[in-house]
Amino acid sequence: MNPIAKFKKDAEIIISLSALGLEIRDKNIDTEDKKEEIIKFFEERFGKIELETPPAGLGEFAYPCFSLAKKLKKNPVFIAEEIAKLAEERKGESFEKIVASGPYVNFHINSEKIAEITIRAILDEKENFGKGEKKKEKIILEHTSANPNGPLHVGRARNPMIGDTLARILRFAGYDLTTWYWVNDIGKQVASLAWGVMNLSKEDVKVYLKESKTEEKERDFLPDWLIKLEDKEDHLLVPYYQEVSRRLKEKDKIVDEGITLLIRELESGDKNAILKVRKICNRVLDGMKVTLSMINVNIDEFVYESKTITEGVVEKVIEKLKSSKYAKEEDGAYYLDLESFGIPGRSSKFYFVRKDGTSLYATRDVAFHIDKLSKADIALNILGEDHKLEAKQLEIALKELGENKLPESIFYSFVSLPEGKMSTRAGRVVYLDDLIEESIVRAFEEVKKRRSDISVEKMWEIAKAVGVGAIRYNIIKVQAEKQIVFKWEEALNFEGNSAPFVQYAHARACSILEKAREEGITYNTYNEYIEYDVRALREEYEKKLVKRLAFMNEIVDECARERKTHPLAAYAHEIATLFNQFYKFVPVLKADEKERTARLALVDATRQVLENCLRIMGIEAPKEM
Repeated sequence: MNPIAKFKKDAEIIISLSALGLEIRDKNIDTEDKKEEIIKFFEERFGKIELETPPAGLGEFAYPCFSLAKKLKKNPVFIAEEIAKLAEERKGESFEKIVASGPYVNFHINSEKIAEITIRAILDEKENFGKGEKKKEKIILEHTSANPNGPLHVGRARNPMIGDTLARILRFAGYDLTTWYWVNDIGKQVASLAWGVMNLSKEDVKVYLKESKTEEKERDFLPDWLIKLEDKEDHLLVPYYQEVSRRLKEKDKIVDEGITLLIRELESGDKNAILKVRKICNRVLDGMKVTLSMINVNIDEFVYESKTITEGVVEKVIEKLKSSKYAKEEDGAYYLDLESFGIPGRSSKFYFVRKDGTSLYATRDVAFHIDKLSKADIALNILGEDHKLEAKQLEIALKELGENKLPESIFYSFVSLPEGKMSTRAGRVVYLDDLIEESIVRAFEEVKKRRSDISVEKMWEIAKAVGVGAIRYNIIKVQAEKQIVFKWEEALNFEGNSAPFVQYAHARACSILEKAREEGITYNTYNEYIEYDVRALREEYEKKLVKRLAFMNEIVDECARERKTHPLAAYAHEIATLFNQFYKFVPVLKADEKERTARLALVDATRQVLENCLRIMGIEAPKEM
């Protein structure tokens, strides 16, 4: 149930009636059919009613009168004042007041009515509160897809966290969604790694092999699962890639010729070469999967690039692209001339076959997307901002192949270090594993300071929830297009706009409910609840909190519709802030029975919404901290 939907509909009917100046008695518009008819009548004349969210303190909805002003050729401020006067007479039980604010008509929802609907809905639906209705569209969301040539690093950490969170949001919104990882097991980077592993000794790469960081600490201090983060094969094999990169930079002919030959074998479909390289890639990929699981990221399907060659899909793509009127030949190589599509300079040549007849990554990417689009109604790609040109070229190629559907791309800016960009090749990098370990260890130190009453095992359990939550939240709270300069002190900030702040609010709500149970107050937190009277929720802090709890469906819908994650993080932080204010200024357990019962219901409803928000963000909701 969406508590806000009813009030939105009531606001729309009030706007329609007031703007049209119709004299219709309430009894004639009681049914939803009649309401829809009147709204339709209005929208045919003046356009769709778009309600906005006004600034804090100005109500829950705002109707801008600019479109009406244009149609009626009157000042929007005057129109807002006239509509507000008529609307105030029709507010009924849904709204406390309807007032004009400049060119806007602002609606203030009735606190008692919204509390009655919202708290009951949350306590009835529990973990399903905020969930959208089942959608008919099937979505394939591709994210992460990092080259399997070394550990995941912080520079591209936004990809799995934005991708996984968006996948959770879309599933919660009602979509049938599958996540894919496009495994590059053919390109130069993996060929460089594979050649190094097959031809170099440990002695050749020892300069890159670092001693385990945990040897500098007391190993007994860290739990076994945390120590193993740096002992994975993605860390053990990346030195081979770094040494090969160094030799290529120094024009080592043997290395260059060896890698060139291996790439040619891979791109020509040599099954033996593909099998050898894929085996090495999978060793790295297994290590990357452990990292992803540590930050609560799970991927449904891993699709290998080499399959586009071995299954003959690339050959078909090449033949079709050659028949395009934009296809041109140059020394035996073929490309699409994209200049007429607005792509200038060297980028206008979209090569899809080399002069030796082998395919390029771009060709295989086209083949991959044809397969993806055939299996879904919507294909979403999470991509770094450096892939914008490739995404545009891909769209053009797909159109030339007659594809009606095209992938949607969500671009994100990179995470950088204060001193500059990260580079796996140069070894100047902060690995995601390092960040995970550092965050959990710092969280452990905080937990140890505050909770000397619990076991060390419990401390680590809480520390993991808090440390991982801090990383995920720090990434998804920032709009994807905005750059993040990675700083330890910001990523691991346990106060303010952070996951630990939201988690602590959830734990505090759990604590209040547990104390109520211990004191014999008959309020069962997780299964059933006693009757309460929302009229007892008279404090302003209570009213503000209830009204925002009601908006969870709206926030989930906004995130799903606009393919964004940061509004959900902002909403969770807002609920935690409002709850902390309520807790600080309004007594719960020491209140009189009527107020206490209603406030316990509100605490439980808040706990549930916080838990739901955290779960959708891929963050644990600890009951104690």
